[in-house]
Amino acid sequence: MYPTVRPRRLRRTAPIRRLVRETRLHPADLVLPVFLKQSLTEPAPLTSMPGVLQHTRDSLRRAAAEAVAAGVGGLMVFGVPSVRDAVGSQATDPAGILNLAMADLRAEVGPDTVLMADLCLDEFTDHGHCGVLTADGAVDNDATLLRYREMAVALAEAGSDMVGTSGMMDGQVGAVRDALDTTGHTDTAVFAYGAKYASAFYGPFREAVDSALQGDRRTYQQDPANRREAAREVALDVAEGADLIMVKPAMAYLDVLSDVAAATTVPVAAYQVSGEYAMIEAAAANGWIDRNRAIAETLTGIRRAGAQIVLTYWAAEVAAELSAGRDFS
Repeated sequence: MYPTVRPRRLRRTAPIRRLVRETRLHPADLVLPVFLKQSLTEPAPLTSMPGVLQHTRDSLRRAAAEAVAAGVGGLMVFGVPSVRDAVGSQATDPAGILNLAMADLRAEVGPDTVLMADLCLDEFTDHGHCGVLTADGAVDNDATLLRYREMAVALAEAGSDMVGTSGMMDGQVGAVRDALDTTGHTDTAVFAYGAKYASAFYGPFREAVDSALQGDRRTYQQDPANRREAAREVALDVAEGADLIMVKPAMAYLDVLSDVAAATTVPVAAYQVSGEYAMIEAAAANGWIDRNRAIAETLTGIRRAGAQIVLTYWAAEVAAELSAGRDFS
């Protein structure tokens, strides 16, 4: 009349649950995305992302030091210039804000963390697209690759350990890898956004980078309805020399993330994007969900689906709790 197999025995107490837990969060698995805005004299809070700032150079250095002390695995840096033009000239200027940021952070944290830079033109162009436009307003894939090559070299020379190719141009990984290798930056890794979807969840990010985008990016970012397409994109990136692969966004694409993790031998990351962050913060602020449990559950779910690395705006907070021996849940 009674069960002889009782799985609940392994859920009975917190220490037992901790002992048999299959997926664990660790500070080194977390990467903190950060924003640096050239025109600021004081850090500026983002209304759509409570707790996230647009930084000055000084405040970014402080935030980086705190995150590294908490044990995060790395920083992904986005720059917001004061001047934009059609080809994103500031992206390749050694005195451009993103290149200055990488040099600042290298001087601040030394070799103690992994410095990653977003390699894309959208923050730097006056039209807000990720590449150079043709006369009729379409994104010119191959002309954009030339700009990406120049940007990769500039970021490597500024101190980046990795460049995040997020523009979703065909051939971008191969172009960037070749540019880095032919200029002697053979140790600079390419963090390829292999599966990046045209998602509604990027909305708050547009505020974070003061996006000038008119229209959308559906001609180069992936259709959210497509799963198998991601396998093709990732295979091309790995063949072109990608050192790591990114899936973005994370939470609505866990099936894609699982597929990618099963199919590739390079490290796989997922980006818990701005809209995912904002939804949880908004629901928690209204008392609808338990904030910390929701954060821990989503991060664990992303790791469980196959991400070795998670980019999240909670990285420093969660890492600090985990490093102090507290279970963030």
